[in-house]
Amino acid sequence: QSADLHSWKSFASGVNGNNPLFSNLFDDEMKAFQYTGTFTDGSYAVWAPDVIYNEVMQKWVMYFSTSHDYRTSVIHFATADDLKGPYEYQDALLYSGFSKDTVTDTNFYAIMGKDTDVKPYLAGIQYNNKNYPNCIDPCAFYDKDGKMWMVYGSWSGGIYLLEIDEQTGYPVHPETNKDLDTDAYYGKRLIGGNHNSCEGPYLYYDEDQDMYYLLVSYGELKRTGGYQIRCFRSDRVDGEYVDTMGNTLEKGDFHSKRGLKMMGNYLLPSLETAYMSPGHCSVLQSTDHKLYLVHHTRFDNETENHEPRVHQMAYNEDGWPVALPFATAGEVIGEQTYTQEDICGRWYFLNHGIEIGPKIHECTETILKDSSLKMMNEDQTQGSYDLQENSCYMTIIIDEVTYKGILADMTDEAGNPVRCFAGAGDNNETLWGIMYL
Repeated sequence: QSADLHSWKSFASGVNGNNPLFSNLFDDEMKAFQYTGTFTDGSYAVWAPDVIYNEVMQKWVMYFSTSHDYRTSVIHFATADDLKGPYEYQDALLYSGFSKDTVTDTNFYAIMGKDTDVKPYLAGIQYNNKNYPNCIDPCAFYDKDGKMWMVYGSWSGGIYLLEIDEQTGYPVHPETNKDLDTDAYYGKRLIGGNHNSCEGPYLYYDEDQDMYYLLVSYGELKRTGGYQIRCFRSDRVDGEYVDTMGNTLEKGDFHSKRGLKMMGNYLLPSLETAYMSPGHCSVLQSTDHKLYLVHHTRFDNETENHEPRVHQMAYNEDGWPVALPFATAGEVIGEQTYTQEDICGRWYFLNHGIEIGPKIHECTETILKDSSLKMMNEDQTQGSYDLQENSCYMTIIIDEVTYKGILADMTDEAGNPVRCFAGAGDNNETLWGIMYL
């Protein structure tokens, strides 16, 4: 827990019966693990919890997953009267990774009917994880009409969406509709598939933009795995979700080119080490309409140690979210306006690129003057910029790519005052800029 989104204190930890977050997860029955057992390393995998207050049940509801391997998983739910628990285990909701023999250990036939043919969900005798999801990473949310939904999925067959019955906390299973990419058991596929990396979905509605935003992580969850944050959006909760180029992520797409890459591996001038593999994010929306991107990050230090991070986020002129380069420290976006004199001078620009891999992006010294831009690289790259006078909006054009973004004054990791730019490109790349004051 945190009072400032910067300093954090743990009040519960551990995947065992001593964790005060749960009341009965590790009781004698251990219902949550009857299907999955332990993970491949012998531990009990309890992954990616998401908590929401169910206004009808008047309960805090935690949706979480247990796993055995990369395709054999279950999404469960537990309830509590207090946000910090203890949460009482309720039931399993969705199963993945079953075979012809093990499907009877799931609720598949109870949901679909005892005469349902399971063969379409299999590839031979095993689960078809290219077409159907790994049941992890649930995220529950309310749409603009007050209806509750759950988005979930990891790699495998893509990211899926199911309505949630507020009365019970259970999914509402739709009818199968192949034209709408909807399955009666798993729900509607929004993006992804064919076992391309795409996981950790977080979906939220922004009333100011009247838009739904779907944030996911690409890459492999390790320091050198290229883990990163991508964004799609839609004016409908069930899609179609598209990126800045107007493309969605289909099953057979070369997925590194799909989705606005909000953040990847980077090294900024004031950082002691590069920050790597940011991902599995969520978004905090404050009552005064501020946005905060919450995620975990690793570091270029030869270990897999990771920490939570919170960056303030805002929308550019086209309604795309951009995260400021440094951890939030009380900065204000939008109240301060800028003139040409405020932004002329020496900047350091960093482009997060579009690739999925271990590359660490670093800054290039750049001079802004009289609406022109010159980068101090080998090619002496030229560009231009346009500032909306007396606003926080600025547009930068480099190599015929347009980056629309915001300006904000903040403090870097070393305590230095800086002026920052964060912009989303029309090519799905994100550009950060830093000016030391």
